[in-house]
Amino acid sequence: MKVKKEITFFGVFSIATGAMISSGIFILPSLAFSKIGTFISLSYLIAGILGLVGILSVIELSTAMPKSGGDYFFINKTFGPLVGTISGFISWFAISLKSAFAIFGISEIIFLYTGFPIYITGFFLTLFFVIVNIIGVKEAVVFQIILVSGLLLLLLTYVLFGVVNINVDYYNFDLTFNFNEILKTSGFIFISFGGLLNVANISEEISNPKKNIPRGILASIITVTILYTLITFVITGTLEGNSFRNSLTPVADSSMGFMGNIGYAIIMIASLLAFITTGNAGIMAASRYPLALGQDQLLPHGISHLNRKFKTPIVAISLTGLIIYISLLIPLELLVKSASTVILTSYILTNIAVIILRESNLTNYRPSFKTPLYPFVQLFSIVVFTFFIIDLGAASVEISLSLVLISFCVYIFYGKRSKKREYALLHLLQKITDSKLVSNLLEDELRDILIDRDEISQDNFDQLIKNSMIKNINYTGTFENLINKENSLFSEEVNMDKEDIIDKLLTRQKESDCAITDFVAIPHIVINGSNKMFLTIIRSMDGIEFSENKKNIKAIFLIGGTADIRSLHIKTLASIATLVKQKDFEKNWLLADNEIELKNMLLLNLRERFI
Repeated sequence: MKVKKEITFFGVFSIATGAMISSGIFILPSLAFSKIGTFISLSYLIAGILGLVGILSVIELSTAMPKSGGDYFFINKTFGPLVGTISGFISWFAISLKSAFAIFGISEIIFLYTGFPIYITGFFLTLFFVIVNIIGVKEAVVFQIILVSGLLLLLLTYVLFGVVNINVDYYNFDLTFNFNEILKTSGFIFISFGGLLNVANISEEISNPKKNIPRGILASIITVTILYTLITFVITGTLEGNSFRNSLTPVADSSMGFMGNIGYAIIMIASLLAFITTGNAGIMAASRYPLALGQDQLLPHGISHLNRKFKTPIVAISLTGLIIYISLLIPLELLVKSASTVILTSYILTNIAVIILRESNLTNYRPSFKTPLYPFVQLFSIVVFTFFIIDLGAASVEISLSLVLISFCVYIFYGKRSKKREYALLHLLQKITDSKLVSNLLEDELRDILIDRDEISQDNFDQLIKNSMIKNINYTGTFENLINKENSLFSEEVNMDKEDIIDKLLTRQKESDCAITDFVAIPHIVINGSNKMFLTIIRSMDGIEFSENKKNIKAIFLIGGTADIRSLHIKTLASIATLVKQKDFEKNWLLADNEIELKNMLLLNLRERFI
């Protein structure tokens, strides 16, 4: 059972934006201000720019492999199941920690006005988000779009009124400008931009991912970076330094000063909306990690079970809700640092993944968006994010390492037992060592992802091509010479002697020329047995002679089928006929570099399908 593709551009924008605008602006500014003071806006701007640079690789990978699990899936297909399992676990916990941060924010606001215990409020809020996400992705996304629209409107109102009420005396530019401290603070608040990974996690559920993923993510991070910078600039100019430093609700306290009770109420409503959108988007995104791990048999498959009615991963969502609630017990600043550390690690691994995938020369790695200035953007991101992790301190790194240890144990005791896998690093090693390390399993998987991404319907002929033998030959001769010379043209599953097949093919050619054009031939015969069919595809760069008039055939489709599946036989012939009539077929056939590209050419096309 597949997930539904129901998330549009506005859904992508709202999920990413809602996941970013919450604790990052309603709680973190006071902690950041205590570290850097007046230059807080610059730290937010730098963090946003670095987030934009870092996310380019995630966008590239998401358009190449729009699958549930996002960065886990990319890393798994690049580094293999061990690193993939570790990445999946730590990212699952990172997004869960960020969601816990949002639920903590809502609970804190409710506590300030009602005195209701934070952990009880947190339990019911977590349960609410779990139920919303179980009901359906479409419903959760609509809920998200409405909340984000209201949130942006309220925050824009705050900025417009705040700019004209700034008190320049609150800006203390006498402080020594220390770019290193500003950069460190950017690393501390980088969790504010962790929501960008949420979109990658649900990319399999996005309609037209080739366009909606890059447009939605880029629009979101640019909008949020500008908004964060303006809001922190306004807070600094409208809230006295000590009050700013000690406030858990700095935006609301700032608005109280120049908009009164109405402004305070507006921002408190905005903060609630922000925390709700982050909590909702966080559970939606985080739950896709165990879903993907279960699908890849690195966790028990039951975790990836989709509810038949809602088509949502009910077990994965419930487990994520439990982790989020437990995370509420972690102290606030350590919660921020731990989540930031893991998110930064994911950014580093995804940038390395792009380098490996590109250098592996994988034919089916075909992102619709490519990171500009490759590989300098990736190398810059790796260096900067590594610096951020080092600066966050030992405690957060220790938590991350403990998650790595747990993940490693899960892989050793469970995931290691699963089937053989291929990953891009093996392809890169094969390229370097020129040894046979892979059997193109990854190429096949990437091609199937492209078929799903581009929503190409599949019929029986497509399945026949997937199982077919494709052979390049570099010599000329007659059709009879060809089938006598090649010993591996026919499937071993066909229960007929090779000589009988050759005799049938030659008889068929004598009765009627199998070359349908000057370029293409379709020799086809009836074989013994029942419910069997084979397809062998041959490309001859020098041309094969079929008759006096057809001496330069370069595309040969050898077909054999039993009498009981005659209708499939006929549909196969019709499929080949429609395929070879496509524009530039002959040109593309000759330009394909290898058998993999030939198979891609036949499968990744928009010919008429005969189901």
